[in-house]
Amino acid sequence: MLEINEIFGPTIQGEGKLVGTPSVFIRFGKCNFNCIGFNVEYETPSGIKKCGCDTFYAVDREFKDSWTNYKSYEEIVNKVDNLTSQNLSPYKMDIVITGGEPLLYWNKVEFQKLLEHYVIQGHQVTIETNASLNLNFSHEYQKEIIFSMSVKLSNSLESLKKRVNYETLNKILNNTENSYLKFVIDKNLLAVAKDEIRTILENIPKVEVYLMPLGDTAQSINENCEEVIQMAIDYGYKYCDRLHIRVWDNKRGV
Repeated sequence: MLEINEIFGPTIQGEGKLVGTPSVFIRFGKCNFNCIGFNVEYETPSGIKKCGCDTFYAVDREFKDSWTNYKSYEEIVNKVDNLTSQNLSPYKMDIVITGGEPLLYWNKVEFQKLLEHYVIQGHQVTIETNASLNLNFSHEYQKEIIFSMSVKLSNSLESLKKRVNYETLNKILNNTENSYLKFVIDKNLLAVAKDEIRTILENIPKVEVYLMPLGDTAQSINENCEEVIQMAIDYGYKYCDRLHIRVWDNKRGV
């Protein structure tokens, strides 16, 4: 069973190295983190007020009744095909597998069939992951995937032991060519972030690093972006805005 929070598009990729690329998003439900430190306030269907990340509706299992259970990967493919049926261009739409944490499904047969289908059909497939879970590369098509690894820093308020998995980071970077790291940066914790990122990079192969400002609205991104841009300049990282939030704030399905 594949628990899907939402499937939407065509839209554009809003962050990372493929920002601006026409894409369809398949957002899986469930996550192994809460990231209450990101301080996005929300209310559950039962009326409980909480804090978490900006995709709380795919993380918090209290929203599970709004998710869709798919028994087979073909059902998901059909849904995506319906969304892209008006595309008259020969362009192969990018497929973004996101969450929640999609690697919770890595060992499920139907999840792997979904990945294999889109790779074989010539789509660029990106998995957006916190890269904290163990995985193995047992098929060649898996090596064609781009892993957009949003490794969490201490501002997430998740424990270091839980959020940084060097074994997984090394496996991904040694088995794929275009995977990269991205970090959510809070301007008030720049010094801490600098040290944490340096430690991570000392223990993995050379990789592109993108810095993104913390924020779930255009206004909150504006409050963080200048300091994050300067940090990228100072340390040779790449700055990446969150274009979808600039345009639509945190509206879903775009």
